[in-house]
Amino acid sequence: MTPLYRALIALLILSCGFVVYSQVVALGEVRTLDEVVLRAFERVWTPYLLPLSQAIAVLGGIEVTTALAAGLAVFLWRSGFRNEALALLAFPLVLVVEIAYRRLVSHPGPPFAHADGPSLTQLVGRVAVNSYPSGHVLRAVVVYGLIAFVAHRLSPPGRLHRLAIPAAAVMIAAMAFNRLYLGVHWESDVVGGLLLGGLALAAAIVWLDRPRVPR
Repeated sequence: MTPLYRALIALLILSCGFVVYSQVVALGEVRTLDEVVLRAFERVWTPYLLPLSQAIAVLGGIEVTTALAAGLAVFLWRSGFRNEALALLAFPLVLVVEIAYRRLVSHPGPPFAHADGPSLTQLVGRVAVNSYPSGHVLRAVVVYGLIAFVAHRLSPPGRLHRLAIPAAAVMIAAMAFNRLYLGVHWESDVVGGLLLGGLALAAAIVWLDRPRVPR
């Protein structure tokens, strides 16, 4: 099975999974599990890890991820992959979907959260009461996933080629853990972010791996 077909299958599965899971969240069926996970993370909380947690949060913030997405688009454009650079449109498009679901799905965030990583969005206050899905997680999946995919494809055999995808997986896992550790999101928000981010990433990979028409 070619990478393109695998991406298409993943796109279909993630699309269905996100829509169905969002309905489950909207109906309140995950509230009990959310509270259990929140209490579990509260028990392992220590203030000594707060600076590290906030630093990880910055890496998933809108400022850093936007800069990385724009940088990757410029890199592809200047490297001669101008059509491929359009794959980065998945980033702003998925942010629009995130905002729409924040308005549509009634799912207030946890009652208490530790100090999150600094962000310019804090200057405008809390713009949304609902917390589904996690923006940090979905941005991490899309941006770090695409960087890893491009690095793996374009780099020669060597350390970067081998480590690009595992490094992105570690970054995404750390971001998911971070959202729960700081108490800024429920477990369901993180799952929704993984599904929606994975959906956008799969769509971008489908575009990058599309058949080329000979000129």
